[in-house]
Amino acid sequence: MLTRVIILKRNSRREPNENDSNKSPLQRSACSQGVIVNNMFYSSGQIPLTAEGNLVQGDIQEQALQVFKNLDAVLTAAGASFETVVKATVFIKNMDDFAALNEIYGQFFSSHKPARSCVEVARLPKDALVEIEVIALVK
Repeated sequence: MLTRVIILKRNSRREPNENDSNKSPLQRSACSQGVIVNNMFYSSGQIPLTAEGNLVQGDIQEQALQVFKNLDAVLTAAGASFETVVKATVFIKNMDDFAALNEIYGQFFSSHKPARSCVEVARLPKDALVEIEVIALVK
């Protein structure tokens, strides 16, 4: 699986810059892992793929933990962090898994609680159980 080079070039205009991390898999070749516009980072949805591109098998908590590892990689590459996330959007295959997902979510957003939406969906790429995208301020 090919990965893209991290592009940390930023500009003060409103032109988006791709921001890819080689520590997080590029899940779909048609998109970047995220873009920076001004001082805001917009991630693409992260699913539970390892850096090698393999789907993490297991329950919602095991998959969510990998998603957060991927988010950490792209946030770090962008010059952001979980503490600077202002909005998270969670796509979950089964809303019955919401409480279990929240246990993992709370490990990364304990004192800092960004705005969040959670949507149950019929299917996710590679039949993952969860996908999360974030918007964060760049330091």
